[in-house]
Amino acid sequence: MEILFFIFVLIFSIVIHEFSHGAVANMLGDPTAKLAGRLTLNPLKHLDPIGSVVLPVLMILTTGTGIGWAKPVPVNPFNFRDQKYGSLKVALAGPAANLTVALFLGLFLRLLFFFGVASPVLFSALSFIIFVNILLAMFNLTPVPPLDGSHILFALLPDSLREIKIFLSQFGFFILIFLIFFFPPFLRIIIYLVENIFILFAGTPPPL
Repeated sequence: MEILFFIFVLIFSIVIHEFSHGAVANMLGDPTAKLAGRLTLNPLKHLDPIGSVVLPVLMILTTGTGIGWAKPVPVNPFNFRDQKYGSLKVALAGPAANLTVALFLGLFLRLLFFFGVASPVLFSALSFIIFVNILLAMFNLTPVPPLDGSHILFALLPDSLREIKIFLSQFGFFILIFLIFFFPPFLRIIIYLVENIFILFAGTPPPL
């Protein structure tokens, strides 16, 4: 049941993440995602069988924490009205959406504590959703292709440091695989710190 709940929450969080990429791209003048039918919260339009199901289950069983991805939302940066920072804004949209969900639920959880109606089950469920959304945001902000953080980094890098972009583009996949299987324990510490800030120190999240 815990695995099924995790997968459900992860899918929900990934869909919001990808929808936000497409929505911001559309706002900036690129209708590619809209024309492809990706401006929807229907998970069937976004899910990747490997990244959204197989990998998360495998990681939960082996590391206790799951990370996944969906099919990338199609974007044509040449359509952006803001050619300089359009790609950066679209890349930030996904993690920002997940952090917004985490912040909203954190404040909601704090209100439940304030009024004395936060049951242990509800606390565990909301804390879990907050954790997953922060996990997804933080992982995607890692500056390694094809994660969102790489698009942010590349948009800010001066031409004099283009060797960094070339290196990450060539070896990003191997770095990403390493991070997926060896970085979660360290990432979890960061996530717990952010989570406690988001719920305004409402309590310590239950162990996963």
